[in-house]
Amino acid sequence: MAVWDDLVGQERVVEQLTAAARAAGATVEAGRGSAPNEGANASLMTHAWLFTGPPGAGQVTAARAFAAALQCTSPDLALGGTPGCGFCDGCHTVLAGSHADVKYVRTDGLSIGVGDMRALVLRASSYPTGGRWSVILVDAAHRLTESAANALLKGVEEPSPRTVWLLCAPSVQDVLPTIRSRCRLLVLRTPAAEAVADSLVRRDGVDPETARLAALAGQGDIDRSRRLAVDEQARTRRTEVLRIPLEVGDIGGCLTAAQRLVDTAKADAEALADTQDTKETDDLKAAYGAAEGSKAPRGMAGAVKELEKRQKSRATRTRRETLGVALLDLLGFYRDVLAIQFGSTGALANEDQRQALNRVAQAGPAEGTLRRIEAVLACREALDRNVDPLLAVEAMTVALRAG
Repeated sequence: MAVWDDLVGQERVVEQLTAAARAAGATVEAGRGSAPNEGANASLMTHAWLFTGPPGAGQVTAARAFAAALQCTSPDLALGGTPGCGFCDGCHTVLAGSHADVKYVRTDGLSIGVGDMRALVLRASSYPTGGRWSVILVDAAHRLTESAANALLKGVEEPSPRTVWLLCAPSVQDVLPTIRSRCRLLVLRTPAAEAVADSLVRRDGVDPETARLAALAGQGDIDRSRRLAVDEQARTRRTEVLRIPLEVGDIGGCLTAAQRLVDTAKADAEALADTQDTKETDDLKAAYGAAEGSKAPRGMAGAVKELEKRQKSRATRTRRETLGVALLDLLGFYRDVLAIQFGSTGALANEDQRQALNRVAQAGPAEGTLRRIEAVLACREALDRNVDPLLAVEAMTVALRAG
């Protein structure tokens, strides 16, 4: 299976990346050793790429597939084969996350600090140890702090030979102008629900009707659609979120719905902590050679404190992401309500909630639906400004009641 098969509905992007990987391979085979943005292949390959697109469109998937194609060692390449076969050692180790010359950077916290970025820039100055290219893939490049972004600019501004930067962000505006001006921009589009459903049937063995409903509910987010298709708990939580528009008939219902939503987000973060945090702490103590009941080795206390700080930041991010998914589900619900009120005959994201949608649509005018959509968006903005989650969600549910 080729590495490009995971990209759903992104044919144009696949075509560009395949051509770039083929040009990069020609540079390596020619043995010129020049930076990838020099020479005859300048129009196809460059040293820095910026992948953007709506949530769930597959920016990171595209970047990882491109990294695998750059490291592809398939014997078919000499016969004109497509880079990214998915079976050779280069492709396999990149997709498994174990390739020595591909560094995958993702933060569990709220930001990527300058220390981590300086280490990456230093790493980028060296040649690949065994692969064809040294690739640095930065997931969530929009989470770079200002100082980290300035450090990254140093690496992108002065590219090292045989080093490629792959940056992923929601939009081009989320990246500093000085960085994005030095990158080749690739914009992924929201895949059609039909393409997502087909992928769920082929790749995950989901029955066609479940795949269709999950693809619609995922609203173009491939990962979200897959979770809804295969995870009963994810479907249950979505159903609970979509009960909120029917539960805000009085102030008590508003406050209860808000509390339940925040408690669910907190439970998700705690569930992650129960498994991942404990393992990380135990692994760290084992690395320091700490024995149970004995005095902590020198330096371990500081390392444990730093780890706990990162874990706390990750828990905050998990709560925000859970609430963010819930708010997107609410936005999709009210968008469907608005479509019904205006007599649209197109497909609805929440087709399985048709009865509830009709009930809310008949209960008030379209102007009220628009105000409810604005209330959900205002809640998202409040959470981005670090407003207390419960206060932000309570304000939203009360506004949903008012309409």
